[in-house]
Amino acid sequence: MVKCSFCGIEIPKGTGKLYAKKDGRVFYFCGSKCEKNTLKLERIPRTTRWTLEAKKWKGKKVEEK
Repeated sequence: MVKCSFCGIEIPKGTGKLYAKKDGRVFYFCGSKCEKNTLKLERIPRTTRWTLEAKKWKGKKVEEK
């Protein structure tokens, strides 16, 4: 399984979106919320409260499935 490029959760097979930039970088998104936060709003996952990366960075307990 692939992880979402923004929030870090695992994306079930057959769902989500794949976005390829012109420079060859590939992003995987679980939904439109993560896609908009990355591409349109240019937010950093570490500073967005609900992402796994932010929870790890703040030292909170995180359960990965």
